[in-house]
Amino acid sequence: MAEIITMPRLSDTMTEGVVAQWLKKVGDKISEGDILAEIETDKATMEFESFSEGTLLYIGLKDGEGAPVDSLLAIIGDKGENIDAIIKDFNVANPSSEDDSKKEEPKTVTTEPTKKAPVVVEASQPAAIVNTGRIIASPLAKKIASEKGINLATVLGTGENGRIVKSDVENYVPVVATANISSSTLSLGEESFEETANSQMRKTIARRLAESKFTAPHYYLMLEIDMDNAITSRKAINELPDTKVSFNDIVVKASAMALKKHPKVNSQWFDDRTRINHHVNVGVAVAVEDGLVVPVIRFTDQKSMTQIGAEVKDMAVRAKSKKLTPAEMDGSTFTVSNLGMFGISEFTSIINQPNSAILSVGAIIQKPVVKNGEIVVGNTMKVTLACDHRTVDGATGSAFLQTLKQFIENPVMMLA
Repeated sequence: MAEIITMPRLSDTMTEGVVAQWLKKVGDKISEGDILAEIETDKATMEFESFSEGTLLYIGLKDGEGAPVDSLLAIIGDKGENIDAIIKDFNVANPSSEDDSKKEEPKTVTTEPTKKAPVVVEASQPAAIVNTGRIIASPLAKKIASEKGINLATVLGTGENGRIVKSDVENYVPVVATANISSSTLSLGEESFEETANSQMRKTIARRLAESKFTAPHYYLMLEIDMDNAITSRKAINELPDTKVSFNDIVVKASAMALKKHPKVNSQWFDDRTRINHHVNVGVAVAVEDGLVVPVIRFTDQKSMTQIGAEVKDMAVRAKSKKLTPAEMDGSTFTVSNLGMFGISEFTSIINQPNSAILSVGAIIQKPVVKNGEIVVGNTMKVTLACDHRTVDGATGSAFLQTLKQFIENPVMMLA
């Protein structure tokens, strides 16, 4: 008996999904637990496994196409089974889900020249092509084209109505075109641009950051930390057997322990109440291709720096390969964002709501410092705490930073 597979709700905030890639095709034998497709949600691209067995009889969305949750995604049943009536009945019962993504007017990639003139196109500079028409391409094709630096105006689409699909971009070969044109008829500095569709993740990041920035009254506290002892201590810790600790691990552990001493910073704002959390779940910001994700280290204060480091490394790798689950990115009570590895000395971050604070960590800088009345060469690191003034007063945030400073400057205090 045929079974309908609908677009799953893979996160609590997901309203629409995009099929990034089908891993099975019509006619394939499906077993329970087989991965059918990769689905792009508002948080990540996730593998979608089958809970049914049989033959894949129907696929409702092509690679790169999206549809609302509960739309018809696929049908699994007995080989040779007639499913025409099932598809018709589903579309009648769910008219809003019938190929919504296909009915939507495709977004276009256009460029508008300041002067109408023929254009010289060279193979080494495909982006010089100026296109005044409409280009129809799947979201996945647009994404791949953006990554490879391919101007979609130069790609021949083989899909329906000339639609550019994934394979068109992957198999693209630049073409040399020439035109006889005098230098006087072609203006230098032609205006051109290209557009790509925003991913579900990017749209969600934009919405949440805007909500946070314009609803939470941010203020910032910056502190410079002496890192000389931390450098020496880290070296000694890493000489222990089976131990590997980074400076980021030290900061995350220090943040967790400081939050236990200053629980108001470990709070969350809701319209009708303020929640002060007694557990500490530190989110660690990780940059990925589509933006930023925040995997969560649960009960961070109860874990060693080595355990924290192992979890952060594992989650960062899986985040970049889009293997994190929504559950692994939910439930943070505080966030650490570190750009020190990029040489950024100091910066400010937007609070990851509903949390009350986020810590921005800069690079360790060697510079002249004053110690015991003398100018010597020292190592310092700047951290900036962004606070929600509705829940964290200036004195509270300052006290937290002082405690954080003590832990970072003396990592051995966190070994017990």
